[in-house]
Formats: sequence, structure tokens, C-alpha cells
Amino acid sequence: MPVSRTLDGPIWRRRTRQSDWLRYAAWVALAILFVFSWEVMNRGTLWVFVEDAPRQAADLASRSWPPRWEYLPRLWQPLWDTINMATLGTLIGTIIAVPVAFLAARNTTPSAVILRPAALFIIVASRSINSLIWALLLVTIVGPGLLAGIIAIALRSIGFIGKLLYEAIEEIDPGQVEAVKATGASQAQVIDYAIVPQLLPAFAGITVFRWDINIRESAILGLVGAGGLGLNLQASLNMLAWSQVTVIFALILITVLVSEWVSAKVRHAII
Repeated sequence: MPVSRTLDGPIWRRRTRQSDWLRYAAWVALAILFVFSWEVMNRGTLWVFVEDAPRQAADLASRSWPPRWEYLPRLWQPLWDTINMATLGTLIGTIIAVPVAFLAARNTTPSAVILRPAALFIIVASRSINSLIWALLLVTIVGPGLLAGIIAIALRSIGFIGKLLYEAIEEIDPGQVEAVKATGASQAQVIDYAIVPQLLPAFAGITVFRWDINIRESAILGLVGAGGLGLNLQASLNMLAWSQVTVIFALILITVLVSEWVSAKVRHAII
């Protein structure tokens, strides 16, 4: 704790003068950044459209209501495709992410010089690119359809699951690992009997949570040709069929709410 000397004796201060000046400088820099960002935004914004936005929103809402509920039966198959896309993508991503996580964790990697940086690169590369961008690239490579969506979901899931899992591996109790090693167990047995039991609750929670996220992302991948509900959404938007768009949005909302409920129940039961 810093102390200031005065004629009346020492005064205890929460921070040093240098820390106070650094805080003031940080606030000034933040204010300058805000002003600069505001100027950049104003430069590229046509405020006449912003002023007209409430009227346009009201017009769009009037076109979207009432929903065209007779369109709903045509969405069951795309909805099933969306759920399958999310589930298969999560499964494939998990299968790849598990060994990558063990290679990335400091306490389980066999090579901290070569394999660990390579595993961390895979995790960062996966997390750096959004699922929609992955789908856009894969539709160009493998063609439109569910396969592109499944691979896109899997590629995105590798980074998410791998990062959280390798952090969980690094936080395990080393005492249990040392106890199993003391019995003369092999490395595979140490992983099987000392590491995996500690990871199972975290692993299950991470996987189910990622599946819940993938349900939401799969619903829009069809916008770039990856199948699922997104294809119907894109077709309805192209035809300006706003009453159909409302039905699709309602179905996506209900699906996400159900997946959120299932995810919470499963994680609560496991953890």
C-alpha cells in the first residue's frame, strides 16, 4: 500500500501517484478514441435514412403480420436438417477437438516445442473464422448442401471445445495424476484413470453448450447455400414474402428456446 508523507504524518493511499496518472491517461485516451470513432461513424452514415427508419420499420412490420401459418408444414424437413447439421457438426468437431486439447495442454502435451504450438494454432484458427464464413468457403469447395454446413459447424466447434477443454485439463488436480503414476501406470492409464474422470463433467457441459450454440448458427447457414432453415429464409427474403419470414423467425425462436432448455437440463444433470 503506498504512503504519502506530510507534516501531519504518513497518509495511506490506495494507489501511487504514478498509478493515478496512468488511470487519468487511460480515461483521456478512451475519450479520444470515442470521439474519433464517432467521427468515423458520422462520415459513413446517411442520417436521412436513419430519420426515416421508424417509418420503414413500421411498414415492414405491417407486411410481416399476420404470419402465414399455412407455410409452416413446409419447414419441418428444413428444421430437421438444421438439427442434424448442428448435431453431426458438433460430434465431428468434438472428436477432433479432444486430441487437439490434450496436445495443447501444458501438462499432457508430449512436445511443448512443436505439438503444443501446432495445437494452439488449430484452436486459434478455428475460433478466428465465423461459421458463416466457413460455410461460404465450403459451399464454393464442396458445393451447396448440408455437407458444407456440417463441416462448417465442425470446423468452428474445434476451436471452442478445444480451448475450453485444454484449459480444463490444465486445471485438474495433479495429486490424482501423481498417485496413479506412483503405481507404475503407463501414460495411457494415467489419462484413463486420473485425467479423464476429472474432465468428464466439464467435457459434457462444454459439448452440450456448443451443441446449443450450433443449433442457432445452423439455422442461418442456409443463407449462403449450406442447407437447413436458412435456405427457406433466403428464398422468402428474395421474394419479399415477409409473412413467411415471420413464421421462420418464430420457428427458429422456438427451436432455440427448446435447445436452450435441453442444454440446461443436460448440463444440470451431469454437473
